[in-house]
Amino acid sequence: ETLKAFDREVNEFVDYMFGPRDPRVRGWFLLDSYLPTFFLTGAYLLCIWLGSKFMKNRPPFSLRAHLIVYNLGITLLSFYMLIELILATWEGGYNLQCQNLHSAGEADIRVAKVLWWYYFSKVIEFMDTIFFVLRKKSSQITFLHVYHHATMFNIWWCVLNWIPCGQSFFGPTLNSFIHVLMYSYYGLSVIPSMRKYLWWKKYLTQAQLIQFLLTIVHTLSAAVKPCGFPFGCLMFQSSYMATLVILFINFYIKTYRKAPSRTAIKETPVTTEIKNGFHKDYFASANGLQNNKKAQ
Repeated sequence: ETLKAFDREVNEFVDYMFGPRDPRVRGWFLLDSYLPTFFLTGAYLLCIWLGSKFMKNRPPFSLRAHLIVYNLGITLLSFYMLIELILATWEGGYNLQCQNLHSAGEADIRVAKVLWWYYFSKVIEFMDTIFFVLRKKSSQITFLHVYHHATMFNIWWCVLNWIPCGQSFFGPTLNSFIHVLMYSYYGLSVIPSMRKYLWWKKYLTQAQLIQFLLTIVHTLSAAVKPCGFPFGCLMFQSSYMATLVILFINFYIKTYRKAPSRTAIKETPVTTEIKNGFHKDYFASANGLQNNKKAQ
């Protein structure tokens, strides 16, 4: 009874802050109450803290087979979301410049169903960090990595409840395309025979940054020429994406623009081992690469 009362108070507060929810998503899994999303996020942060302590004096796990299956699964899910969003928005005649929440009829429901999967994929992607913990890649569990994973899951709970279609389609469409490339890359990177073909990591980084910038431009275009999509949501999304751009540029500069020292050049191995986990900062938000300490 105490938990039910707390749940009711939390949801009443959220409704007071954001207004009436979209009735078309009532009853959908995890959406009616904020508590599951909140507790899953808390469990994610707790697993990072406790897991790091647990692994401190233990050897790292390899998890190669798990990583192949995991990356393949995320790649297929991302490909499904990409295709379904393209088809649904085409069916609904979505306006690329600005699209409201109610004019496309059944196509809006179709878009909302795909975006629910996009929201749910964010809790699945918590496993990126769990794999880092189990493999003792603590240098890759950065502020940017944790910030991105934890906030996206919560933000998309709000999106699904209040703006589950319309203008909300653009970012997930781009992100699903990027994730098809990224998780394919990470899946291939744990197969030794494929590593010599994986020369395009830098371009994935650039594509990720371009994605953020395009999303900001698309979001602000609806503010310049409005179509009824909530203005406050446009401003929040633009501001949030701007934080990712700033942090990601910082990562890019540190990773690709910083001249290596003589010591680093001397100690650089002839070959490298590519593993699941981004290079050090933001690319840790999905699970990318890291050099071996020893030459193969």
